[in-house]
Amino acid sequence: MPTNYYKLNLASLPDDLYNKETDVKEWLALTTTSKGSFPPDSLNRVLRMDSSVELERIIGISLWMVGNVLPFVLPLFILASILTSTGLVLLKAFLTYVAVLASLNKFIFAPMFMKRYKRKQLSNTDIKDNQYLHTERNNQKYNSLQFVWPESVNRPALNDKPVIFTAIPHGAVPLGITCYPVWSKLFNDKLCHWTCAPVVLKLPIVSSFMKHMGYIPAKAKHIVDTLTKKEENVGVVLDGIAGMFRSDKNTEIANIKQRKGIIKIALRAGVPIVPTYGFGHTSLWKIVVDPFGILEALSLKLDISLTPFFGRWGWFLGPPQRVPLCVALGEPVLCPKIDEPTQDDIDKYHSQLLQSYADLFECHKASYGWANKKLVFV
Repeated sequence: MPTNYYKLNLASLPDDLYNKETDVKEWLALTTTSKGSFPPDSLNRVLRMDSSVELERIIGISLWMVGNVLPFVLPLFILASILTSTGLVLLKAFLTYVAVLASLNKFIFAPMFMKRYKRKQLSNTDIKDNQYLHTERNNQKYNSLQFVWPESVNRPALNDKPVIFTAIPHGAVPLGITCYPVWSKLFNDKLCHWTCAPVVLKLPIVSSFMKHMGYIPAKAKHIVDTLTKKEENVGVVLDGIAGMFRSDKNTEIANIKQRKGIIKIALRAGVPIVPTYGFGHTSLWKIVVDPFGILEALSLKLDISLTPFFGRWGWFLGPPQRVPLCVALGEPVLCPKIDEPTQDDIDKYHSQLLQSYADLFECHKASYGWANKKLVFV
């Protein structure tokens, strides 16, 4: 019997419903349903948007990108400026670029959209409210974001326990997961903490933003404590940095065949895992992969991306392509609580996770316009 699927178009969600106070029932009232897959090409439509939203994202995302690399490249530019006159020119150009982006954001776009969306400054205590930040709201509009999920994930199925959402593929940046309120509101009322490389939470400026959104280090202890002591949801980009280097025009490559640590965590905590696929993640930026794999090896070693990538109009570290994103959730893997899971236990539930990923990809790929694409696990 075909499964019931639900779809919510976040890009067209009325702005006055995008706040912590809105009852989830008002969001669910806007969903559409389908017996089995949605019609072909129905999940890949780019919607029109306000030009001010587009400009804000062009500036905002570019600023975010350069903010991530600033602590690493600025010392190199300074060193180059000391050694050569060309280096000095490059340093001045780089600082001017950053200053222009930061000024446009601070004095024009941030005040404009905070007023439009009736937002306040980020709170040090109310993470759920922080997750409705205007920048992430505009991400949804920029990439025409839609969410799709099966009956088994729909309320009240996941009401009673915290959940681990495992998202793939990473791509350059997994923008689909940045609709943070969905993970903390749509499937249950528990705050969701996404994970990131520990080094990211030590970067100046960037780390402050991440912590205000509820991010925690991608380490077992932090994840287990969040699930069992706080009884809150956790989101993990399962293929991590390795997922940036897997790209193919005809094949989606998921580097999760050996990613079994999350299974052990779920079994110890006795919580379900919900597989999540970001259709379109691998099309947002063009990632330059060196033929010798040096940048990949260094990135994996340091747990942070060192590879260059290009966005819209070939803009280095610029805004992404206006690719529609569809975040699809699969059948949950119901993990029993086992204090000391054996390798057989781990392998059993990991196989279920891979199968759930395969099923959800096959179910929705034609709806996204990828009828001939394949998902391969490595």
